[in-house]
Amino acid sequence: MRLRKGISGETQKKQGVNLDKIGRKLCLNSLKTFLFLYMAEIRTRLREYYHSMGLKTDILGVVGVYPSFMGWSISYMIAAAKFHPLPVLLGGGLLFFMAVEYSLAMVSANSPPYDLGFVWTQSLHDVLMQRPALNTLLAAMNTVFVGMQTGYILWTWLVEGRARPTIAALFMFTCRGILGYTTQLPLPQEFLGSGVDFPVGNVSFFLFFSGHVAASVIASMDMKRMKRCHVASIFDTLNALQSVRLLATRGHYTIDLAAGLGAGWLFDSLAGKYEERKRSIVQKEDLEYDPVTNAQTILI
Repeated sequence: MRLRKGISGETQKKQGVNLDKIGRKLCLNSLKTFLFLYMAEIRTRLREYYHSMGLKTDILGVVGVYPSFMGWSISYMIAAAKFHPLPVLLGGGLLFFMAVEYSLAMVSANSPPYDLGFVWTQSLHDVLMQRPALNTLLAAMNTVFVGMQTGYILWTWLVEGRARPTIAALFMFTCRGILGYTTQLPLPQEFLGSGVDFPVGNVSFFLFFSGHVAASVIASMDMKRMKRCHVASIFDTLNALQSVRLLATRGHYTIDLAAGLGAGWLFDSLAGKYEERKRSIVQKEDLEYDPVTNAQTILI
Protein backbone atom coordinates (compact mmCIF):
# COMPACT_ATOMS: atom_id res chain seq x y z
CA MET A 1 0.00 0.00 0.00
CA ARG A 2 2.80 2.44 0.85
CA LEU A 3 4.47 1.64 -2.47
CA ARG A 4 1.26 2.35 -4.34
CA LYS A 5 0.83 5.62 -2.47
CA GLY A 6 4.41 6.62 -3.36
CA ILE A 7 3.90 5.79 -7.02
CA SER A 8 0.58 7.61 -7.13
CA GLY A 9 2.20 10.66 -5.47
CA GLU A 10 4.97 10.78 -8.06
CA THR A 11 2.42 10.39 -10.83
CA GLN A 12 0.42 13.30 -9.46
CA LYS A 13 3.55 15.47 -9.34
CA LYS A 14 4.39 14.65 -12.95
CA GLN A 15 0.83 15.38 -13.99
CA GLY A 16 1.00 18.70 -12.14
CA VAL A 17 4.23 19.64 -13.93
CA ASN A 18 2.73 18.70 -17.28
CA LEU A 19 -0.36 20.77 -16.52
CA ASP A 20 1.84 23.74 -15.64
CA LYS A 21 3.71 23.42 -18.95
CA ILE A 22 0.45 23.14 -20.86
CA GLY A 23 -0.94 26.17 -19.05
CA ARG A 24 2.14 28.26 -19.82
CA LYS A 25 2.02 27.22 -23.46
CA LEU A 26 -1.65 28.14 -23.69
CA CYS A 27 -0.97 31.53 -22.11
CA LEU A 28 1.87 32.17 -24.57
CA ASN A 29 -0.28 31.19 -27.53
CA SER A 30 -3.09 33.40 -26.25
CA LEU A 31 -0.68 36.32 -25.95
CA LYS A 32 0.57 35.75 -29.51
CA THR A 33 -3.00 35.64 -30.80
CA PHE A 34 -3.88 38.83 -28.95
CA LEU A 35 -0.84 40.67 -30.35
CA PHE A 36 -1.58 39.47 -33.87
CA LEU A 37 -5.20 40.64 -33.66
CA TYR A 38 -4.09 43.93 -32.13
CA MET A 39 -1.62 44.60 -34.95
CA ALA A 40 -4.22 43.61 -37.54
CA GLU A 41 -6.67 46.07 -35.99
CA ILE A 42 -4.06 48.83 -36.10
CA ARG A 43 -3.42 48.10 -39.77
CA THR A 44 -7.14 48.19 -40.54
CA ARG A 45 -7.58 51.52 -38.77
CA LEU A 46 -4.59 53.00 -40.61
CA ARG A 47 -5.93 51.80 -43.96
CA GLU A 48 -9.33 53.33 -43.22
CA TYR A 49 -7.66 56.59 -42.23
CA TYR A 50 -5.65 56.74 -45.46
CA HIS A 51 -8.72 55.96 -47.56
CA SER A 52 -10.65 58.72 -45.80
CA MET A 53 -7.81 61.12 -46.64
CA GLY A 54 -8.01 60.14 -50.31
CA LEU A 55 -4.67 58.34 -50.33
CA LYS A 56 -4.25 55.11 -52.27
CA THR A 57 -1.35 53.65 -50.27
CA ASP A 58 -0.46 53.42 -46.62
CA ILE A 59 2.83 53.61 -44.77
CA LEU A 60 2.85 49.87 -44.10
CA GLY A 61 2.88 48.91 -47.77
CA VAL A 62 1.50 45.65 -49.06
CA VAL A 63 3.32 43.40 -46.60
CA GLY A 64 1.17 41.95 -43.86
CA VAL A 65 1.95 42.97 -40.30
CA TYR A 66 3.18 40.07 -38.20
CA PRO A 67 5.76 40.94 -35.53
CA SER A 68 8.93 38.91 -35.88
CA PHE A 69 9.23 38.16 -32.17
CA MET A 70 5.89 36.33 -32.19
CA GLY A 71 7.58 33.52 -34.09
CA TRP A 72 10.45 33.16 -31.64
CA SER A 73 10.77 30.02 -29.57
CA ILE A 74 13.18 29.11 -26.78
CA SER A 75 15.20 26.85 -29.07
CA TYR A 76 15.31 29.58 -31.73
CA MET A 77 16.59 32.18 -29.27
CA ILE A 78 19.26 29.81 -27.93
CA ALA A 79 20.43 29.00 -31.47
CA ALA A 80 20.43 32.69 -32.39
CA ALA A 81 22.50 33.52 -29.30
CA LYS A 82 25.03 30.82 -30.20
CA PHE A 83 25.28 32.07 -33.77
CA HIS A 84 25.47 35.75 -32.76
CA PRO A 85 27.45 35.83 -29.49
CA LEU A 86 28.71 39.39 -30.02
CA PRO A 87 25.27 41.09 -29.97
CA VAL A 88 24.43 39.07 -26.86
CA LEU A 89 27.59 40.31 -25.12
CA LEU A 90 26.90 43.86 -26.27
CA GLY A 91 23.35 43.60 -24.96
CA GLY A 92 24.72 42.50 -21.59
CA GLY A 93 27.12 45.42 -21.69
CA LEU A 94 24.22 47.77 -22.43
CA LEU A 95 22.28 46.56 -19.39
CA PHE A 96 25.38 46.67 -17.17
CA PHE A 97 26.36 50.21 -18.06
CA MET A 98 22.76 51.40 -17.85
CA ALA A 99 22.83 50.24 -14.24
CA VAL A 100 26.23 51.88 -13.70
CA GLU A 101 25.18 55.15 -15.32
CA TYR A 102 22.02 55.58 -13.24
CA SER A 103 23.67 54.57 -9.96
CA LEU A 104 26.98 56.43 -10.29
CA ALA A 105 27.43 59.76 -8.53
CA MET A 106 28.32 62.65 -10.83
CA VAL A 107 31.73 64.30 -10.50
CA SER A 108 31.31 67.74 -8.94
CA ALA A 109 32.20 70.86 -10.89
CA ASN A 110 35.00 71.71 -8.44
CA SER A 111 36.69 68.30 -8.76
CA PRO A 112 39.07 67.20 -11.53
CA PRO A 113 37.70 64.68 -14.05
CA TYR A 114 37.84 61.07 -12.93
CA ASP A 115 39.89 58.99 -15.37
CA LEU A 116 40.41 55.29 -14.83
CA GLY A 117 43.51 55.36 -17.02
CA PHE A 118 45.05 57.92 -14.67
CA VAL A 119 44.33 55.61 -11.73
CA TRP A 120 45.97 52.64 -13.43
CA THR A 121 49.10 54.63 -14.35
CA GLN A 122 49.47 56.53 -11.06
CA SER A 123 52.62 54.64 -10.02
CA LEU A 124 54.30 55.32 -13.38
CA HIS A 125 53.25 58.97 -13.13
CA ASP A 126 54.96 59.23 -9.73
CA VAL A 127 58.15 57.72 -11.16
CA LEU A 128 58.24 60.15 -14.09
CA MET A 129 57.52 63.08 -11.80
CA GLN A 130 60.49 62.13 -9.60
CA ARG A 131 62.77 61.51 -12.60
CA PRO A 132 62.47 64.32 -15.16
CA ALA A 133 65.33 62.88 -17.22
CA LEU A 134 63.39 59.66 -17.78
CA ASN A 135 60.32 61.68 -18.73
CA THR A 136 62.38 63.62 -21.28
CA LEU A 137 63.84 60.39 -22.71
CA LEU A 138 60.41 58.81 -23.16
CA ALA A 139 59.11 62.04 -24.72
CA ALA A 140 61.99 62.05 -27.20
CA MET A 141 61.33 58.40 -28.10
CA ASN A 142 57.66 59.19 -28.58
CA THR A 143 58.55 62.10 -30.88
CA VAL A 144 60.70 59.72 -32.95
CA PHE A 145 57.72 57.38 -33.24
CA VAL A 146 55.54 60.27 -34.44
CA GLY A 147 58.19 60.98 -37.06
CA MET A 148 58.04 57.33 -38.12
CA GLN A 149 54.28 57.57 -38.58
CA THR A 150 54.55 60.77 -40.59
CA GLY A 151 57.42 59.44 -42.68
CA TYR A 152 55.58 56.24 -43.57
CA ILE A 153 52.38 58.06 -44.55
CA LEU A 154 54.28 60.49 -46.77
CA TRP A 155 56.34 57.62 -48.24
CA THR A 156 53.22 55.77 -49.38
CA TRP A 157 52.10 58.87 -51.27
CA LEU A 158 55.32 60.38 -52.63
CA VAL A 159 57.22 57.15 -53.40
CA GLU A 160 54.66 54.35 -53.77
CA GLY A 161 51.97 56.54 -55.32
CA ARG A 162 49.24 55.39 -52.91
CA ALA A 163 47.34 58.32 -51.47
CA ARG A 164 44.92 56.51 -49.16
CA PRO A 165 46.95 56.91 -45.90
CA THR A 166 47.61 60.58 -46.70
CA ILE A 167 43.94 61.24 -47.44
CA ALA A 168 43.00 59.46 -44.21
CA ALA A 169 45.49 61.58 -42.25
CA LEU A 170 44.10 64.77 -43.82
CA PHE A 171 40.57 63.70 -42.91
CA MET A 172 41.70 62.89 -39.39
CA PHE A 173 43.66 66.05 -38.59
CA THR A 174 40.98 68.31 -40.09
CA CYS A 175 38.25 66.69 -38.00
CA ARG A 176 40.50 66.71 -34.94
CA GLY A 177 41.11 70.43 -35.37
CA ILE A 178 37.40 71.17 -35.67
CA LEU A 179 36.48 69.09 -32.61
CA GLY A 180 39.44 70.29 -30.58
CA TYR A 181 38.64 73.94 -31.22
CA THR A 182 34.90 73.49 -30.73
CA THR A 183 35.29 71.92 -27.27
CA GLN A 184 38.54 73.03 -25.65
CA LEU A 185 39.14 70.69 -22.73
CA PRO A 186 41.26 71.77 -19.75
CA LEU A 187 44.74 70.32 -19.43
CA PRO A 188 44.98 67.69 -16.66
CA GLN A 189 46.31 69.18 -13.44
CA GLU A 190 49.22 66.72 -13.13
CA PHE A 191 50.47 67.10 -16.72
CA LEU A 192 54.20 66.36 -17.11
CA GLY A 193 55.45 68.33 -20.10
CA SER A 194 58.78 68.09 -21.87
CA GLY A 195 60.69 70.33 -24.25
CA VAL A 196 61.29 67.45 -26.68
CA ASP A 197 57.70 66.22 -26.77
CA PHE A 198 55.50 66.53 -29.85
CA PRO A 199 54.08 69.12 -30.32
CA VAL A 200 57.61 70.40 -29.83
CA GLY A 201 58.04 72.29 -26.58
CA ASN A 202 55.46 73.15 -23.97
CA VAL A 203 52.91 74.57 -26.40
CA SER A 204 49.15 74.34 -26.49
CA PHE A 205 47.50 71.38 -28.21
CA PHE A 206 44.09 69.80 -28.66
CA LEU A 207 43.25 66.96 -26.29
CA PHE A 208 40.32 65.38 -28.13
CA PHE A 209 41.08 63.22 -29.88
CA SER A 210 44.62 61.81 -29.84
CA GLY A 211 46.35 62.44 -33.15
CA HIS A 212 49.28 60.29 -31.97
CA VAL A 213 47.06 57.21 -31.72
CA ALA A 214 44.96 57.92 -34.83
CA ALA A 215 47.96 58.44 -37.13
CA SER A 216 49.56 55.25 -35.83
CA VAL A 217 46.37 53.31 -36.56
CA ILE A 218 46.20 54.73 -40.10
CA ALA A 219 49.80 53.69 -40.79
CA SER A 220 49.31 50.25 -39.22
CA MET A 221 46.16 49.50 -41.22
CA ASP A 222 47.92 50.40 -44.46
CA MET A 223 50.82 48.12 -43.53
CA LYS A 224 48.43 45.23 -42.96
CA ARG A 225 46.77 45.83 -46.34
CA MET A 226 50.19 45.69 -47.98
CA LYS A 227 51.09 42.46 -46.10
CA ARG A 228 53.72 44.22 -43.98
CA CYS A 229 52.47 42.43 -40.92
CA HIS A 230 55.73 42.43 -38.95
CA VAL A 231 56.14 46.20 -39.25
CA ALA A 232 52.44 46.65 -38.45
CA SER A 233 52.81 44.61 -35.26
CA ILE A 234 55.76 46.80 -34.25
CA PHE A 235 53.66 49.92 -34.83
CA ASP A 236 50.77 48.47 -32.82
CA THR A 237 53.11 47.65 -29.92
CA LEU A 238 54.66 51.11 -29.99
CA ASN A 239 51.18 52.62 -30.15
CA ALA A 240 50.17 50.73 -27.01
CA LEU A 241 53.33 51.86 -25.20
CA GLN A 242 52.70 55.39 -26.44
CA SER A 243 49.18 55.29 -24.99
CA VAL A 244 50.50 54.18 -21.59
CA ARG A 245 53.03 57.01 -21.62
CA LEU A 246 50.41 59.61 -22.58
CA LEU A 247 48.24 58.47 -19.68
CA ALA A 248 51.15 58.44 -17.25
CA THR A 249 52.22 61.97 -18.21
CA ARG A 250 48.57 63.12 -18.24
CA GLY A 251 49.00 64.24 -21.83
CA HIS A 252 45.64 62.76 -22.81
CA TYR A 253 42.54 61.45 -21.12
CA THR A 254 41.58 57.84 -21.74
CA ILE A 255 38.62 58.93 -23.87
CA ASP A 256 41.03 60.84 -26.14
CA LEU A 257 43.02 57.67 -26.81
CA ALA A 258 39.93 55.50 -27.35
CA ALA A 259 38.45 58.06 -29.73
CA GLY A 260 41.79 58.30 -31.54
CA LEU A 261 41.76 54.54 -32.05
CA GLY A 262 38.29 54.68 -33.56
CA ALA A 263 39.09 57.80 -35.58
CA GLY A 264 42.08 56.13 -37.24
CA TRP A 265 39.91 53.21 -38.35
CA LEU A 266 37.03 55.50 -39.42
CA PHE A 267 39.07 57.91 -41.53
CA ASP A 268 41.02 55.09 -43.16
CA SER A 269 37.66 53.62 -44.19
CA LEU A 270 36.45 57.01 -45.46
CA ALA A 271 39.64 57.45 -47.47
CA GLY A 272 39.07 54.04 -49.03
CA LYS A 273 35.50 54.94 -49.97
CA TYR A 274 36.74 58.24 -51.41
CA GLU A 275 39.24 56.40 -53.61
CA GLU A 276 36.59 53.91 -54.76
CA ARG A 277 34.23 56.71 -55.70
CA LYS A 278 36.90 58.59 -57.64
CA ARG A 279 37.99 55.37 -59.33
CA SER A 280 34.42 54.69 -60.47
CA ILE A 281 34.16 58.24 -61.84
CA VAL A 282 37.43 57.79 -63.71
CA GLN A 283 36.20 54.55 -65.25
CA LYS A 284 32.93 56.15 -66.34
CA GLU A 285 34.70 59.08 -67.99
CA ASP A 286 37.32 56.87 -69.68
CA LEU A 287 40.16 58.43 -67.72
CA GLU A 288 43.37 56.69 -66.85
CA TYR A 289 45.28 57.37 -63.62
CA ASP A 290 49.07 57.45 -63.88
CA PRO A 291 50.60 56.70 -60.41
CA VAL A 292 54.05 57.89 -61.55
CA THR A 293 53.10 61.41 -62.59
CA ASN A 294 50.02 61.54 -60.32
CA ALA A 295 48.06 62.87 -63.29
CA GLN A 296 44.96 61.87 -65.20
CA THR A 297 45.17 61.57 -68.97
CA ILE A 298 42.30 61.14 -71.38
CA LEU A 299 42.34 57.93 -73.34
CA ILE A 300 42.37 58.47 -77.10
